[in-house]
Amino acid sequence: MAILYHHPLCPHSRFVRLILGELGVEHDLVEERVWERRREFLVLNPAGQTPVLVEDEGSAVPGACIAAEWLDETRGLALGEHRLLPEAPQERIEVRRLVEWFNVKFFEEVSLHLVHEKAYKRFMPADVGGGPPNPAGIRAARANIRYHMQYIGHLVGRRHWLAGERLTYADLAAAAHLSVTDYLGDTPWDEDQRAKEWYARVKSRPSFRALLADRIAGISPPDSYADPDF
Repeated sequence: MAILYHHPLCPHSRFVRLILGELGVEHDLVEERVWERRREFLVLNPAGQTPVLVEDEGSAVPGACIAAEWLDETRGLALGEHRLLPEAPQERIEVRRLVEWFNVKFFEEVSLHLVHEKAYKRFMPADVGGGPPNPAGIRAARANIRYHMQYIGHLVGRRHWLAGERLTYADLAAAAHLSVTDYLGDTPWDEDQRAKEWYARVKSRPSFRALLADRIAGISPPDSYADPDF
């Protein structure tokens, strides 16, 4: 049984959870509050960041992109044409480009600020940065997310999925981040109808069910959060 050390609102953790769901890999979840800097967790990942995937043999795979590559290397070939990281080199470049777009650019401009300010800080002690949210960071994230929604709409206006004609890691990375902003009520679904329709397709997949069941104490998602037909 694999173990994933995660936080329910960590978008990178959600990316790996979606991959595990698509691959049908059974796993247990261990919630990790990274600001507590548990010694046992730091042994697994000295960077002190989620996610960390631990497989049966006990080796720790730290970080979302490393875990994604690991899962493709160990299980990708068995998926054939449904492989989440395509075999063709040029197709792999586009998938990796978009995974980085969302796991780095979108994260730094949007989800990092929203999750930290609206969720993490309420659970963190004051001596490690906890406290009331910074309105400026939230405003910046809400402004930035709009052009990301437009970009998603642009991509699916040219393709069936973000990186091409079939589901890939790119879709799962983007949907993972949007699932977090959606939980926090900060996804402007009226910005681009094509982006909303694409998200509805990903949200309807069986791998998404566990994410839609997540609830954080003291933070309730909008009523539409768990509705695939929102």
